[in-house]
Amino acid sequence: MKERKTKRTTKKGKKISFNDRAGFIVNIFRELPEKRFSLKYLAAASGGADRDGRNLTMSILETLLEQGYIEMEGKGKYHLSRSKMPRYEGVVDMSASGAMYVQCEELESDVFVHQRNTRNALDGDRVEVIVTHTSRNGAKEGEISKILARSQRCYAGRMEIASRTTAIVVPDSRKMPVDIAISLKKYPHLKQDDKVAVRIADWRNGDRLPQGELVDVLGISGDNDAEMHAILLEYDLPYRFEEQVERAAEKIDGRITERDIAERRDMRNVPTLTIDPADAKDFDDALSIRPIGKEQWEVGVHIADVTHYVKPDTTIDDEAIERGTSVYLVDRTIPMLPERLCNELCSLRPHEDKLCFSAIFHIDEKGKISQEWFGRTIIHSDRRFTYEEAQQIIESGEGEMREEILTMHRIAQTLRKERYRKGAIAFSRREAKFHLDEQGHPTGVYFKVQKEANQLIEEFMLLANRRVAEFCARAHGKERTMIFRVHDTPNSDKFERFRTFILRFGHIFKSPLDKGNAAAKELNKLLASIKGKPEENVVSTLAIRSMAKAVYTTDNIGHYGLAFPYYTHFTSPIRRYPDMMVHRLLQRYLDGKRSADRDFYETRCTHCSEREVVAAEAERASIKYKMVEFMADKIGEEFDGHISGMSEWGIFVELENSIVEGMMLMRDIPGDYYQFDEERYEVYGHSTGKVFTIGDKVRIRVKSADLRRRLLDFEYVG
Repeated sequence: MKERKTKRTTKKGKKISFNDRAGFIVNIFRELPEKRFSLKYLAAASGGADRDGRNLTMSILETLLEQGYIEMEGKGKYHLSRSKMPRYEGVVDMSASGAMYVQCEELESDVFVHQRNTRNALDGDRVEVIVTHTSRNGAKEGEISKILARSQRCYAGRMEIASRTTAIVVPDSRKMPVDIAISLKKYPHLKQDDKVAVRIADWRNGDRLPQGELVDVLGISGDNDAEMHAILLEYDLPYRFEEQVERAAEKIDGRITERDIAERRDMRNVPTLTIDPADAKDFDDALSIRPIGKEQWEVGVHIADVTHYVKPDTTIDDEAIERGTSVYLVDRTIPMLPERLCNELCSLRPHEDKLCFSAIFHIDEKGKISQEWFGRTIIHSDRRFTYEEAQQIIESGEGEMREEILTMHRIAQTLRKERYRKGAIAFSRREAKFHLDEQGHPTGVYFKVQKEANQLIEEFMLLANRRVAEFCARAHGKERTMIFRVHDTPNSDKFERFRTFILRFGHIFKSPLDKGNAAAKELNKLLASIKGKPEENVVSTLAIRSMAKAVYTTDNIGHYGLAFPYYTHFTSPIRRYPDMMVHRLLQRYLDGKRSADRDFYETRCTHCSEREVVAAEAERASIKYKMVEFMADKIGEEFDGHISGMSEWGIFVELENSIVEGMMLMRDIPGDYYQFDEERYEVYGHSTGKVFTIGDKVRIRVKSADLRRRLLDFEYVG
């Protein structure tokens, strides 16, 4: 805009230049892009609405109209031109309602877009969004102006034949608010009730539904394999390896050469064993033990040497990075590595020579370490034990390799007591599992029991993880790049709500959160005091929710829950990519090389943390599916349960002695109008004053079981 020298004088005598007033008016339009303004308002807001002020304002508006900066509509109303509204690029995160949030790198907060303004954008699409409104608290609202790139994500759904030429895919994902059309001319082999995977090919303006292209036929809807594959697809997780990955695995030379043996510490003559679940197929850790003096022992923690077989920048390594972790659904494991590696070459099977990366400790029965060694080894496992077999030996004192198991048990219990003495938190939430028939359908629920045999393995794995972390990070007094598994201190607000909540059960948490060890001890005391009580599960769950999430990072802040100043993941490279990176870093530092590139590893840590979250969500989705499937033939039956959660529209109820959870909609609870009080975390009736809160026992009736949405609806009985 060219500067004008003209000045006007307000009634107060203050002269306002054309440019000053113009700048003020432009800012009004920028700050409130969705608003319409009159000449009179703009004149008054920018310095005066007298005749001279209005004339000057009119002159400014004419200039802005000429430049296309503003537009006029109706009778003398002006608004910011759409082309001048702030625009940003971002990625769509869609809600079940069809509304969305656009995540933009340039903005601190997401831009909300109402369903009517989405312009057919879908979850994961890269879009251009116009910000049309910014509230006083900084919340932004806008509309999609352009779809820059369609997401390549797949959607799983059930086929419904609509006509001779068209079928409709009803998607499982709540982030897909519409059905997807698919051409039967192009895919004539598709049938009613097929479970399919499709990708959005196009969604033209004016079309009611997007057009899909077929990616895969997963099976028949309701079939166990088809439904589990659909869950993996929903979370963008692979359900098989591509051919080139399998071929690369088959080409790996699995022979152990004389050179391999010569470069390693030979541990084949040391008594060695594995302890794993009865149904385990891969064994990635083993323990060895032998006496080296009076009450002195050499204990070896031996971990499958995956990185001997999987080299950086190879097809298999690239696939492992992308996956980040194995995924554990209710009825299956989706491995990070092809079967040839995880079940054959790297599995520490009994009576076979195997290559390992080991942490070897000289330790006494009080848990004091006098010497440690890290490096590559070759081992020979003498015996594979299940947890049940090892537990029987611990309880009876009899059985094969009894001396080795009983000695390691004593040391493990000493390590465990010392860990809790230093402030580790004893979380123990019951883990429920499903009994499945041959077709994968759930027939019952049971609870997994953690006993001393589990603790034996756990303590030695924790020992190896923390000592490797400290060695890599601090050896010779130098700080070096390392991958840590960190756990931050609890969120103070969440923890304060937790402390207030447990007062309902008569439990008082005295120690302030910042007292560290004292706070951890008091939390352990609380968790011990609720063992076997009705509130045990809900209090343990809420305590866990008040804690921070553990993540991978190169920035060490320690592990609060374990009370370790240094901690990493070294012991499961078959199923976690961070452990493979730790093995490579450990070898790098054993070779005396300089510190690795921190930025490179931090980027990979972020990716692995994200993949871990996705894998956990998929696991929970598979549990929910089996939960609904288990209850599908129990419609109309009544059960006892307790309140496990709340939201503004309903109350979650977990049935007694199971993990089955469903929702009672508040509008369906008879006798009153109920509302959720988020501050007090309770639901109350307006007329009766009746209150529902976490942990309350209730009786419910199963109202419906929706397998597609994985939802159970309950009715309140009393």
